Amino acid sequence: MRFSQLWISLRPQQWVKNLFLFAALVFSGKLFSAPDAERAVMGFFIFCIGASAAYLFNDLIDAPQDRLDPEKSRRPIAAGLISPNTAISLSIFLAAVALLGAFALGREFGAVLTVYLVVNVIYTLWLKAIVILDVMIVASLYVLRVVAGAVVISVPISTWLLICTMLLALFLGFSRRRYELIALQNDAPQHRAVLQKYSPYFLDQMISVVTASTVIAYTFYTVAPETTSKFGTANLIYTVPFVLYGIFRYLYLVHREDKGGNPTKVLLTDVPLLINVVLWLGVAVLIIYFGR
Repeated sequence: MRFSQLWISLRPQQWVKNLFLFAALVFSGKLFSAPDAERAVMGFFIFCIGASAAYLFNDLIDAPQDRLDPEKSRRPIAAGLISPNTAISLSIFLAAVALLGAFALGREFGAVLTVYLVVNVIYTLWLKAIVILDVMIVASLYVLRVVAGAVVISVPISTWLLICTMLLALFLGFSRRRYELIALQNDAPQHRAVLQKYSPYFLDQMISVVTASTVIAYTFYTVAPETTSKFGTANLIYTVPFVLYGIFRYLYLVHREDKGGNPTKVLLTDVPLLINVVLWLGVAVLIIYFGR
């Protein structure tokens, strides 16, 4: 067994999801506060350690199904390059390190990471087989990341931020299920049992609902009285086109390019989508911090 195989099993590419921890830092107006930024960065790395512990446990439980998947079968645990004992031992060790670090940053942050890890275990063992709820649980993990980012810098948790995060995560989750169902076709239930309870039409209906809801919720957030009062400007509305393009681009990739199985990979490899995200963030920061 090589260190490189262990590193791959930690799924460092998935740490991009933990960037949601910085949402509260950006939208609370504390982006340029050195102490808060430092705590947010520390929280990010601690959450990455905890997330890797969860990924190891997930890969260990899902190894039999992963061996049937052309891509997932190359994961070190599924390929037999890492023993089950090593995987569970490392998972427990990383979870313990993450929790110690999290509680050192604060009890609330530690509590959020604890809930995140517990939900991951419950999802892996039971909830991933329950239709609709499987995607909702995954979406809730994104929300927990946002909550963690807020509590680590001790700022109020924006209801708008939680709503927009949940809806966006549902959009990504249902889009991923659709991709898996279409790509795997008749073999889909062997790879993920819950897929036999979905259909492309059913998923398209849910994707339509969360797509519209995401855009509407974000638009309402930009013009809400508490938002304009907090930032001292109503110009955040000008970031809506970036959100629209991002969602439409992702839908295009799912429906026309047969992508969407891995949202993180799509974000990092699709240049137009990546540029759009960077522009959205840049414009949002300019408006929030320099647009008064």
